[in-house]
Amino acid sequence: MCVGVPALLTGCDGIRGEAVIEGEATLIDLSLTPEARPGDWVLTFLGAAREVISADQAQKIAAALGGLRALMTGGDLGDAFADLEAREPSLPPHLAAALAAGRTTA
Repeated sequence: MCVGVPALLTGCDGIRGEAVIEGEATLIDLSLTPEARPGDWVLTFLGAAREVISADQAQKIAAALGGLRALMTGGDLGDAFADLEAREPSLPPHLAAALAAGRTTA
């Protein structure tokens, strides 16, 4: 399984990006995000940016990863998933349409 980690771009040189991930400076591949510019947040997987994201999304992802890290070391989640706690689960649109049409199995 691959986990996406938010990175703040600090520089771009063609497809090479300089970024900060969890306080550490690193180089990332920008081949899939040619629109990314310094100051943008990108979601990285295995050293490659896959998507430009908002600062709010980056903060939520970082909080979730921090909560999971704490849980794995014997701590608790704290408010790592606070944005999800007040929200009711919802079906994806295609499943909601199928349920509304009376389908309950495949």
